[in-house]
Amino acid sequence: MKILIVGGGGREHAIAWKLAQSSRVEKIFCAPGNAGTAQTCTNVPISADDLNALIDFAVKEGVGLTVVGPEAPLVGGIVDLFNKNNLKIFGPSKDAAMLEGSKIFMKEILENAGIPTAMYKTFTSIKSALVYAKGVERWPQVIKADGLAAGKGVLVASDYEEAATWAEKMSQELFGDSGGKWIIEDFIHGEEASYIVVSDGENYAPLATSQDHKRALDGDKGPNTGGMGAYSPAPVITPEVEKKIKKKIIEPLLNEMRLRGMPFKGFLYAGLMISDGEPSVLEFNVRLGDPEAQPILCRYGGDLLDLLEASADGDVSGINPRWEDNAAVCIVMASGGYPGDYEKGHIIEGLNKKAEDVVVFHAGTRLEEGRVVTSGGRVLGVTATAPTIREAAEAAYSRAALIKWKDAFYRKDIAARAIRR
Repeated sequence: MKILIVGGGGREHAIAWKLAQSSRVEKIFCAPGNAGTAQTCTNVPISADDLNALIDFAVKEGVGLTVVGPEAPLVGGIVDLFNKNNLKIFGPSKDAAMLEGSKIFMKEILENAGIPTAMYKTFTSIKSALVYAKGVERWPQVIKADGLAAGKGVLVASDYEEAATWAEKMSQELFGDSGGKWIIEDFIHGEEASYIVVSDGENYAPLATSQDHKRALDGDKGPNTGGMGAYSPAPVITPEVEKKIKKKIIEPLLNEMRLRGMPFKGFLYAGLMISDGEPSVLEFNVRLGDPEAQPILCRYGGDLLDLLEASADGDVSGINPRWEDNAAVCIVMASGGYPGDYEKGHIIEGLNKKAEDVVVFHAGTRLEEGRVVTSGGRVLGVTATAPTIREAAEAAYSRAALIKWKDAFYRKDIAARAIRR
């Protein structure tokens, strides 16, 4: 079977790397891909949001399954368009993808389904949001832009002044003069975790648990990012907590979506806060997390194509994902200045050095005159597997230390919380 992977980040490289291990895969295309996907795929110079060009390419090449990595084309309706053209595709419909496309929509779904989440208020302008925030007595509060913001549209604000400065800046960057829609919600104390399943609209197959690190700097300080590292499994999700996640969150959500006539198919990602053994929802995403994809897929013991195709065909009930009895840790190496302004085009040194049980997944890279150079904020995801999380982290950091480019940086405390346990 020919596969088309839409996207060009670390998640897409990890998906391509895993799918390439399937005996049923004939060829993999990646649009647009990166310098890493070029090692196992044929990169195609089509952007992830050029939906018509992607359809034309899939028809021309006889693609048997398209796998969509990033959220923007899903929210844009790529699945609906492919289905109309009788092209098999893995992912949610445009309506279902609004779970990530609109935080206000997501909150309404959670409220109607009785799913635990933080108390919140919605606002149709940043001005009205800040008027409300000025009267808040209990801080911190969480300020969220309603729409897509590449993981950067959320601030945990310690006081009104911080909220106002950030929100006014983000309002202009994201919405211009319109101001956009906003949510302000109570801050929930606890430990974050990611719980991702593959659904066919009714049944679901859970993936391995994981934990992301969203803040840019050590100690969970600095601005929010798309993710600075992740590990799997996440010890905070005990067997008892997992039962609660399934019964109180995943199953009510899937049922609510069916009742609304928008059954959810694809990767369903629950961003959770675990407080005293009780899970509540921070966010839902409609795609595989990045960088969670890297450690999760490094531990996946089966044929990923079987799972993704079963979801696209509408029945994952016969799929029981198998997980290697090990741990995996991903260290994201980023460009200096990220998640703010950063330079591109720096030559990356040290990629040719090998280390056992370590995979260097590419995210923001490209080939330039035969050299791999930086082309994004998050550049690489150095991912190691080992018997324990501590050993996996040590292996990943040892490999990351051998990779160099101007102003590269990475957090030094990925998986520290799990190691302390």
